[in-house]
Amino acid sequence: MSRSHKAELILLSITLIWGGTFAVVKFALTDASPLTFLALRFGIAAIIFPLIYRRDYLSMDKGTFKVGLFLGFLLMIGFAFQTVGLKYTTASKSAFITGLLVAFTPIAQAVIEKRMPSRANMIGVALVAVGLYLLTSPGGQGFNIGDLLTFFCAISYAIYIVYLDIFSKKYDVSKLTLLQLAFTAMLAITVAPYFETMQVHLTTGLLWALLYTSILATVFATYLQTKYQRDTTPVRAAIIYSMEPVLANVIAYFAFGEFVGWVGAVGGALILAGLLASELLDR
Repeated sequence: MSRSHKAELILLSITLIWGGTFAVVKFALTDASPLTFLALRFGIAAIIFPLIYRRDYLSMDKGTFKVGLFLGFLLMIGFAFQTVGLKYTTASKSAFITGLLVAFTPIAQAVIEKRMPSRANMIGVALVAVGLYLLTSPGGQGFNIGDLLTFFCAISYAIYIVYLDIFSKKYDVSKLTLLQLAFTAMLAITVAPYFETMQVHLTTGLLWALLYTSILATVFATYLQTKYQRDTTPVRAAIIYSMEPVLANVIAYFAFGEFVGWVGAVGGALILAGLLASELLDR
């Protein structure tokens, strides 16, 4: 198995984990305000991470520190838009709109790196974009404030993917990951009082949600993403991540009874086709 193929399989596996977070966070927001939940999620992750991935985190050069804070800022912006947006929209719509990052990533890469994606990647992006449109629109639901916030999340995360590709090749992965987790938690708790009435009701459901999102979807997923995304291209990584809304919709159907209809099912099939097109045609 080639290095890039292995990396892409690992990115697909963490996409499976992310697919479950939309329904989990939607449930959790009944017991915690969005930014407070985000601070708890990443705060717990920042404490657990160095216990699992033991490194000498005290010997950190200035360059690594600055890059880690920058990536953490981008990560925080994306998650803040997504988490707050989930309060006002459905789990399935949130996942689908987040998936639009696949359309923004080639643009971000062209602007930031002055590098155009391959033709196979663009075919994959086009198929995914059409699939996401079908997934998002068939229910006939209006475009609300939650959808708009999630739209900004997709843009933020596309920029994050490109910069992560650049910096993860130059700096220590473990240190970058810890800095991202810690800074996201600190920034979330800092801005929370200005944007929400902070509240937390410690219930069994909230505790399970924090365990799932902080350990699986944050500690392991962020580390693996930081380590392995550098072995593929940003656009191909974004196409892999576009499988997240398909998985999230399946989970949201069983958790909330949310269903986007048969047109949405066609959209999901197109997303899968885009993933395969980018993978097979490029090879």
